[in-house]
Amino acid sequence: MGSNCFCNRELSWLAFNRRVLENAANPLVPLCERLNFFSIFQSNLDEFFMVRIGTLHDQMILDNDVRENKTGLTPSRQISEALNMIRELCRERDKVYVDLMNALNDEGIYLVRFNEISSDAEHKLKKMFRAEILPYLSRYYISRKQDFPFLNNKEIYSIAILNEKNQDGTKKIAVIPGNSSVLPRLIPVPGSPGHYILIEEFILHFLPLVVPGNKIQQKTIVRVTRNADIDADAVYDEDLDYREHMAMVINRRKRLSPVRLELTRQIETGVMDMLRKYLSLSNEQVFEYDTPLDLSFLYQLSDTLRSRKQLFYTPYFSRKLIPTGNGIMDLALRKDLFLHFPYDSFKTFLRFLHEAAFDPSVTDIRMTLYRVARDSKVAETLAEAAENGKNVEVFVELKARFDEENNIEWSRRLEQSGCHVIYGIEHIKVHSKLCVITRKDGSGSESFLTQIGTGNYNEKTSKIYTDFSLITADQAIGRDGLKIFQALRKGHVIKEAEKLLASPKLLHPALMDMIDEEIRHHSEGLIRIKINSLTDKTLMDKLIEASRAGVRIEMVVRGICCLIAGVPGYTDNIRIISIVGRFLEHSRMYLFGRGERMKAFISSADWMTRNMSRRVEIAAPVTDPEHIRNLEEIFSAYWKDTSQSWHMADNGEYIRNHSRGEPPFNAQESFIPGDSLPG
Repeated sequence: MGSNCFCNRELSWLAFNRRVLENAANPLVPLCERLNFFSIFQSNLDEFFMVRIGTLHDQMILDNDVRENKTGLTPSRQISEALNMIRELCRERDKVYVDLMNALNDEGIYLVRFNEISSDAEHKLKKMFRAEILPYLSRYYISRKQDFPFLNNKEIYSIAILNEKNQDGTKKIAVIPGNSSVLPRLIPVPGSPGHYILIEEFILHFLPLVVPGNKIQQKTIVRVTRNADIDADAVYDEDLDYREHMAMVINRRKRLSPVRLELTRQIETGVMDMLRKYLSLSNEQVFEYDTPLDLSFLYQLSDTLRSRKQLFYTPYFSRKLIPTGNGIMDLALRKDLFLHFPYDSFKTFLRFLHEAAFDPSVTDIRMTLYRVARDSKVAETLAEAAENGKNVEVFVELKARFDEENNIEWSRRLEQSGCHVIYGIEHIKVHSKLCVITRKDGSGSESFLTQIGTGNYNEKTSKIYTDFSLITADQAIGRDGLKIFQALRKGHVIKEAEKLLASPKLLHPALMDMIDEEIRHHSEGLIRIKINSLTDKTLMDKLIEASRAGVRIEMVVRGICCLIAGVPGYTDNIRIISIVGRFLEHSRMYLFGRGERMKAFISSADWMTRNMSRRVEIAAPVTDPEHIRNLEEIFSAYWKDTSQSWHMADNGEYIRNHSRGEPPFNAQESFIPGDSLPG
């Protein structure tokens, strides 16, 4: 296929983060929500360095001649191009930051430095520093005898370059940790309501009290980002309990190599070279800017404005399914239930699970857990079910990146409650969202109720992520779900099923076959896909083939998209849009064909190679005509969005959609129940 049909994965992800930043800059978005988008932009960028740059850095060391299969770039070239784009993004971010601070000033909120406060306020702050801050600060002097201290990932440090020299003639340097676990991030300015100083600026100003007897020549604030991409299976010791092994992996990750150094003030070249040498970083991995290095304090500023409703999105209430029979289970036995979060309440699923935990006819509950809330009602209900005598089998994925500690803790608590906990398939993550309820009637006959979702069993994210959930009494789907759990128990994956499409063996071939079916219908073919990411080369090649055969292809891809739409002769019939709005678009649907021959699926899987070959994912068929119409209406709403959508041009660039004289249409707002807005 033409190489001009593809773009690099890393650059595509950065383009997505630019769209997040554009929402932070958008004056039509309420101010405190803009602050939220701005904070998300930074946390996204942090994770990009920790995971993607970290991975590329490791690949470069192992074999820099290997090329990725879409644009042919080596690891070093990908790092270089990504870092160049990041510098451009950071310049845009700095401009947005100034605009946001000015908007906060209009609301009476000021982030100030010491040259902007009165001498009386400074005197009071100095007393406060001595009494409440200084006792918690430590300092490390760097010399020939004293090694450079370990800098924790994403922690803020003050660095002072002192007038005194070491015995070997090098500059004497003091490193002062910010102690973020103890100290507040925002310090109120005495006598000036709404005025704050960041703790790092507070410490930097009073550094002479931290390093007494030394004259400070230069000072700066620094922050190190470390590689977090560690392969848990590659370092697995079979003599260890797997849960203990994952706890070891978490600790090991904290000490991986640095991939970025950020600082807020320039320091002399010799000292900078020494810092880079200590951290094994190149010049291009060093970033200097005026914007604070950690933007999480913006959430705190938002909280101070919570009473000003106009600065936030209008609140709403999710729909609650009111059963007409004995409960949610009874309703699901008579008709498939389809839920669309966050517009439908997650409490409907919680009620379904709670009913199963106490229903005398329920004998077994089997469930996969990937990311759960810290105070998970789902996990608590599973524990209750086990204590009620149900056989509860839970697959807890301990390799859910950055959620490992929470999952480890819940796996222990579930086991203590009598649940049978399964975890650890080598080289494969269990990312599916599957719950199978087994029931037995008076005669001992067995039946199933099955729930399949596109998002995690997480009460917190269910309020801010869009996702689908299907609860069905289809017995074939129940049997397939049971087979999946039986395979997981043995450390295997299923190779055949009646209705469910499960990776790594079944999903990818089925998708290829369904695209081929549309190719056979040429211009009458239709493919509509909503996913979060598209990177799988084989699937993209097949989509290009379908486009060249005349098949109409419409795709809503939120984030990474390595396929370029509208390339003459190749992807003329492909249109791609991205939605970045109030809720994180996380729901996935696949719609193939038209009319009676249409096949509809919801799925946990993006169209990425990892989802197809290195994860257990599930795509479930949606067969109820009402629910199929619902999916089509949801897709159509996204497709006509002119408020929070971007379309991809034939050069891979994203262009924001506009209403062109008509009132802008916001798909997400259109899904909010009309009677749920506060009157």
